[in-house]
Amino acid sequence: MKVLSVFGTRPEAIKMAPLVNALARTQAVESRVCVTGQHRSMLDDVLSALEIRADYDLDVMRPNQGLSEVFARILAGLDPILAAWNPDFVLVQGDTATSTAAAMAAFYRHTRVGHVEAGLRTGDMTSPWPEEGNRRLTAVVASRHYAPTPRARAALLAEGYPGSNIQVTGNTVIDALLQTVAVLDREGPLKRSIEAEFSWIDPNKRLVLVTGHRRESFGTGFQNICRALRILGSRRDIQIVFPVHLNPNVRDAVFPLLGDVAGIRLIEPLDYPRFVALMARAHLILTDSGGIQEEAPALRKPVLVMRDTSERPEAIEAGVARLVGTDSADIVAGVSALLDDPALYAAMANGASPFGDGHASERIVADLLDQIQGVTAEPFAAPPLPAFPTPLSISSNGNVRKGHFQ
Repeated sequence: MKVLSVFGTRPEAIKMAPLVNALARTQAVESRVCVTGQHRSMLDDVLSALEIRADYDLDVMRPNQGLSEVFARILAGLDPILAAWNPDFVLVQGDTATSTAAAMAAFYRHTRVGHVEAGLRTGDMTSPWPEEGNRRLTAVVASRHYAPTPRARAALLAEGYPGSNIQVTGNTVIDALLQTVAVLDREGPLKRSIEAEFSWIDPNKRLVLVTGHRRESFGTGFQNICRALRILGSRRDIQIVFPVHLNPNVRDAVFPLLGDVAGIRLIEPLDYPRFVALMARAHLILTDSGGIQEEAPALRKPVLVMRDTSERPEAIEAGVARLVGTDSADIVAGVSALLDDPALYAAMANGASPFGDGHASERIVADLLDQIQGVTAEPFAAPPLPAFPTPLSISSNGNVRKGHFQ
């Protein structure tokens, strides 16, 4: 069975790495990887850190190009690869231009598509934009939908997709997180190197980790986020650390507004093991990332989400994440409440992640093998996916909108 995994952004690479490795360990599968380069330098860092080798690299990014150009380059670049190798399945992940363009390229070649992390919905085509649209378009041409949660499966069923084509697998990001936590817990050069690199973190202050990159927040949204961080940066009891995304729309807002704030440390994007280590050190996380909404609860870290909607409502309903939007006053109020109310903090930190048990990749591989006539799925001994797996430990020093859950 020939399987081509296609991804192009840093989050996609992190979430696909465990699946790529699981495919590589499966004797009945010939696995190849195609990267699009949608996040060039950040993608390369992840591939190096997770030891993933690309068989094909489309290298689509050009300065200042728009989404239509990215989509067209991926579609045109992938077609000759599909024609020459003729895989049985193309696997795509999530909600990017890469996932949708690759799915369409496969569809045009009559190649089956497996959609990893399928079924996430906000019900609002403008938020997140363009991700909500990308997910819906990818679903239309997918043959197999790998839903991370029962709620994601229910969303696909409500849209008319046959239940026989949908598998609840958990999210592969929990696979990646578990594997990384195990590595970070081992004594050795990596652990010592990371501890040395983060020696500037003040152990006497609570660490607030911030990330941001959403397109719908470009402009006014990021300016409001930065204004909130300036206010929070005046607190003497916290240290704010912000790995700044490479997108110029983010950097052009962040550095001028926050570069002179003593309580804020702006750093370059981190590779995945170092970012997991930083999440583990954090007291709370302020983000607009979808993946971090899944990872942080597994590390018992409260998450405040700088968006008005979330396609991951399970975390909000479980009480481990809250929507604060991009209004400066709401962000300040949300962070301050967690810093100043121990009971509120404990309630969020003691919840559990509803996004998986670390065996999503094996479930996907087993299902793929079941789809090919004459190929028998290898035995898989993992238990049925629990609704709320136990949160991870690490040794280190549906439509939901903002305001619906208090």
